[in-house]
Amino acid sequence: MIMSRLLRSHSSFPSLHLMTMSKNGRLFSTGSNMLGESLKSAEAETVTVTPPPTEKLLVLGGNGFVGSHICREAMERGLTVSSLSRSGRSSVHDSWADSVVWHQGDLLSPNSMKHAMNGVTSVISCVGGFGSNSHMHRINGTANINAIKAAAEQCVKRYVYISAADFGLINYLLKGYYEGKRATEKELLIKFPYGGVILRPGFIHGTRQVGRMKLPLSLIGAPLEMVLRYAKVLTRIPLVGPLFTSPVNVTSVAKVAVRAAMDPAFPPGILDVYGILQYVEKSG
Repeated sequence: MIMSRLLRSHSSFPSLHLMTMSKNGRLFSTGSNMLGESLKSAEAETVTVTPPPTEKLLVLGGNGFVGSHICREAMERGLTVSSLSRSGRSSVHDSWADSVVWHQGDLLSPNSMKHAMNGVTSVISCVGGFGSNSHMHRINGTANINAIKAAAEQCVKRYVYISAADFGLINYLLKGYYEGKRATEKELLIKFPYGGVILRPGFIHGTRQVGRMKLPLSLIGAPLEMVLRYAKVLTRIPLVGPLFTSPVNVTSVAKVAVRAAMDPAFPPGILDVYGILQYVEKSG
């Protein structure tokens, strides 16, 4: 009885107002005469919330040893991932590979990569190779520089380049390799001064797929990493010091590369192997 009287006498409270909060934090006052209408339409209304824009990542050389781990890491972080390489689709048959968009193209032919760059927000390049000095300079230098220029033209926000640590005397034996790498680094810092990140790992270990074979590189790399990661002082020994640079697991490289590509707060510039290891250790 008391409740029915209260309901019939709702008009006796003209000053009753409800305070509601909007999405941007502002408070709005809703009069009591609108409460009924709101309740009636509550079931019929469907509020559509626009999700945040998905980051679109392009991995150059995504079907290789390092590139495939980067693709997988990016997929696990919820990114839209595509890959561009000369062979196209990866030979990996894991489930995550079915969700990657595989493009076929050649970085030495700039026009062949334009379609893959469309709508991309970040790029990670794992492209590199060995051979004659001229071939190494072309693959590690010219091809990557072409990709950086194409990304800049497409207004890509962030660009991560997997480079290589200096190994002292080995640099002279692989002159074309390192000259190409350093030329790419220089171009990246010019074109992406605020969004360019260069990773310089040493020997990258993990399980590497070669055809139907799996090479357990960690049998050598993991023990060396455990010892050398805390012996950075050895790298200062004249001539041979750089040979004591710590190896790093491929999953660590992938984690840091993807984070550098998607996090605008990640500092631009060069991160050596010890920086990579430290970052992974801190991030848990």
